[in-house]
Amino acid sequence: MKRNSSKIIVVLIICVLVFAFFAFDLQQYFTFEYIKSQQLAFEAYYADHKGLTIIIYMAVYIAVTALSLPGAAVMTLAGGAMFGLWLGVVVVSFASTIGATLAFLVARFLLRDYVQDKFGDRLETVNKGVRKEGAFYLFTLRLVPLFPFFVINLVMALTPIRTLVFYIVSQIGMLPGTFVYVNAGTQLAKIESAQGILSPGLILSFVLLGIFPLIAKRFTAFVQARKILKNYPRPRKFDYNLVIIGAGSAGLVTAYIAATVRAKVALIEKHKMGGDCLNTGCVPSKALLRSAKIMSYIRRAGDFGLKRGEIEFDFAEVMERVQKIIKKIEPHDSAERYTQLGVDCIQGEARITSPYTVEVGGRTVSTRSIVIATGARPFVPPIPGLDKIRYLTSDNVWDLRELPERLAVLGGGPIGCELTQAFTRLGSHVTQVEMMPQIMGREDKAVAELIRKRLEEEGVRVLTSHRAKEVLADGDKKVLICDHSGEDVSVEFDEILIAVGRVANTKGFGLEELGVEITRQGTIQTNELLQTNFPNIFCAGDVAGPYQFTHVSAHQAWYASVNALFGSVKSFNVDYRVIPWATYTDPEVARVGLNESDAKEKGVPYEVTAYGIDDLDRAIADSEAHGYVKILTKPGTDKILGVTIVGTHASDIIAEYVFAMKHGLGLNKILGTIHIYPTLAEANKYAAGEWKKAHAPENILRWAGKFHTWMRD
Repeated sequence: MKRNSSKIIVVLIICVLVFAFFAFDLQQYFTFEYIKSQQLAFEAYYADHKGLTIIIYMAVYIAVTALSLPGAAVMTLAGGAMFGLWLGVVVVSFASTIGATLAFLVARFLLRDYVQDKFGDRLETVNKGVRKEGAFYLFTLRLVPLFPFFVINLVMALTPIRTLVFYIVSQIGMLPGTFVYVNAGTQLAKIESAQGILSPGLILSFVLLGIFPLIAKRFTAFVQARKILKNYPRPRKFDYNLVIIGAGSAGLVTAYIAATVRAKVALIEKHKMGGDCLNTGCVPSKALLRSAKIMSYIRRAGDFGLKRGEIEFDFAEVMERVQKIIKKIEPHDSAERYTQLGVDCIQGEARITSPYTVEVGGRTVSTRSIVIATGARPFVPPIPGLDKIRYLTSDNVWDLRELPERLAVLGGGPIGCELTQAFTRLGSHVTQVEMMPQIMGREDKAVAELIRKRLEEEGVRVLTSHRAKEVLADGDKKVLICDHSGEDVSVEFDEILIAVGRVANTKGFGLEELGVEITRQGTIQTNELLQTNFPNIFCAGDVAGPYQFTHVSAHQAWYASVNALFGSVKSFNVDYRVIPWATYTDPEVARVGLNESDAKEKGVPYEVTAYGIDDLDRAIADSEAHGYVKILTKPGTDKILGVTIVGTHASDIIAEYVFAMKHGLGLNKILGTIHIYPTLAEANKYAAGEWKKAHAPENILRWAGKFHTWMRD
């Protein structure tokens, strides 16, 4: 409230000063004709009162510039006429920069919070660019007097550029223009008009001067690229426009796009087309989860009005069904399909031998660009004794044909939770071990507790804050020793599944020898174009990070392919603003944007709107009346900051919010959209209705009530 009052006072002061300037016709004193007519008087006064003249001149100049009033150019001429070239440049330079900085600070105080709050998501790329190269952008703009400086002051005030940087860069960047005008002022008697100072030739010179930093930047990038590539002979002719290493989600989409735009592209895969998602990840896990869910429905027969549900099953047949599902989807990712699209599919281990060449199957192919899409593999922690036994990961768990009676699952992330529930429903006694205080560490505590409660109700022993310490094996007896608050806890098992995360595949195909930079997280270092430190080598998918989701891999693939093929003409920064994901437990957990934990950590103000799915007609009819929709919005507005949905088919329901956030639509738009009855998607509309109810215009409603009372009388 105090800040708003201060803003009002500042606005009133500015309005009064600007009104006075025009109401009292003060602009007449800032015209070229007036300055020229009073030149002798100014010079005489300056001769008698040098220090005072400089102070008054600077004060007026600062005020004019700070209020963005017309007259700065004429005052610069007057400065040259009175003070001469060098003193005039110094005085004008400091006065103009101080005035510009005051205008900058006032605009920032009055407008930046509002603009960033309202358009922050759309300005994210601009903000990121200003944080990284704001000084460069400002310097370029300051060099060209064609850009109105008051507009630059206003626009830069809305960005994250630091005040000190703004001041220093402005002072340096405005010097050439200041010098020209002050120098012209020393010849004031010979000048017929202020407009005549900037001749077409001089304007062109300034434009070229402003463009020079941009050209220099491009040239520097070109030189750096040449420097890093100079030790590698560039083929006179290339076999391919693009070679892709890895045929998982990222590699397949990259190849598809490249072939679509008629590039000659090679796709190299050492194992199976489709990568982890098809063969060991998304597809088999969802197939297994579906079988397990059918088992849970049978056990819940009474919930559906059925007296008894019994079923006989063979675990081996369940796992064979998983393989059949893979085989059925396999043609979508097959070498045959991509060959028909125009892609050269090559089976074998690739090795990058230079930025232009890749060796595979005993031959070397040349290419203008390379996209690395080698994915990731399960991370196996160095637990003593683990290497002495057979352990399962998301790679080899699909080879099981005998259901383990006792299964230990190490890890409480999405993979660990999904497989924990699946094996429990199929009949295993599962103990889930998680080192952190909660499972599903990316989610809010309430979400994690809800899923934990469901797992425990189904028979899972969930051990959080337990650190795996050692594996002991004595014949058929196998025990995982965990540390819990300094005490040892024993977990006996027949099989152990390691699901503690994934690590990028960056070794064994030439990156080390070539010198491609790797991050501390183990992924390949890329810039916003998904470009490595080699300008023609790009990255996409899990190997690039920061998100390890199939849909993000496909998203990155578009940027990697387009930048690799067309980057010399036009390049695109990868957009991570709206990234959704889901954990396919029962109930499902789907997320997009911020949750409460994220918002608190980042200091983002928010309001929470929640709708319980237990109130939804379709969920009740389906006997799935559990879970909720939780929406975070910007305080006082319907702008969506993030959504978490817990419930059946949450991963499908959330799509509406993903679309809304991507295109800047608020909850009012969702509320005003017809949703089919009865569907689970109605939860979105009811959640939006809860927000509307909490933000009802009470004053208007009171007047409406009075109006209706009057109409009844």
